[in-house]
Amino acid sequence: MAGAVGGLISLPAWANGWTTETVLTTRKILSVGQTELLAEMVETIIPATDTPGAKALNVHQFVQKMVADCYPKTAQENLNKGLDSLNDLAQKSFSKPFAQGDTAQRTALLTQLAQSPDQKEFYSLVKNLTIRGYMTSEYVMTNLTHYEFIPGRYHGCVPVPQKAASQGK
Repeated sequence: MAGAVGGLISLPAWANGWTTETVLTTRKILSVGQTELLAEMVETIIPATDTPGAKALNVHQFVQKMVADCYPKTAQENLNKGLDSLNDLAQKSFSKPFAQGDTAQRTALLTQLAQSPDQKEFYSLVKNLTIRGYMTSEYVMTNLTHYEFIPGRYHGCVPVPQKAASQGK
């Protein structure tokens, strides 16, 4: 019992100790070039506007870690093959790598991936993880959704409206 209480007491300190370095995956499933391509892909999905884009919030690291740690080997291979085919498709479509394409070219290429029966699974995986990583990032949770780690309010003495009180009779 004392061990459980001690563990619960130390949990917030452990969770607050996370940094970018501790979250980085130890198993590398992507090469450096593929990681950079993934960063450009997530930035195309959620670009920077008046808020930071997915690349600035390191969502590509989140995607890579999730696929490496939580998805089966087939999904990891699908991510590798999908990134390679994305660059090949960019070379065929606009004669330069995906990262060097402009926003319209990148968006058109991702739309093409979403409609392709062969690449739809790859695109859906990356898009869904990008949205999840962005929406659960510290920046979005604290600045846009105003998430509170532990809400500290309790309003125990609140007047009950008359209509609600009369319905209970």
